Amino acid sequence: MTDTLSGACLCKGIAYEIDGLDMPIVHCHCQTCRKAHAAPYASTAGVLREHFRWLRGEALLASFESSPGKLRHFCSRCGTHLVAERPVQPHVIVRVATLDTDPGQRPAAHIWTAHDVPWLTADGAASFPESRDGR
Repeated sequence: MTDTLSGACLCKGIAYEIDGLDMPIVHCHCQTCRKAHAAPYASTAGVLREHFRWLRGEALLASFESSPGKLRHFCSRCGTHLVAERPVQPHVIVRVATLDTDPGQRPAAHIWTAHDVPWLTADGAASFPESRDGR
């Protein structure tokens, strides 16, 4: 396990701390992650509940049950999706992109790729190190 890591939502109203990632980072391509994050996939990792702590802003948390028994927790002010959980499991699923510190790991796998849609393929698309119009 790595050193303590911190994370927050976009508006910084909610912050959390973890003792490290207890499971590998994976890129989830499932339809619900794609829609919840408005992105091709969500980078996630499991953290045991005893290694996860809210530091501030719990009153700003909102939740949505995206599938039976799975809750997605997000900031009610800025909309940042921070964690998901199934209350019966011993871990929460942290959205790695909300970490403010490097977890010291790289993604191990892409999962639920059967849910990919054709427009997600980047083959042949131009690539820019910053914005495409130079701003």
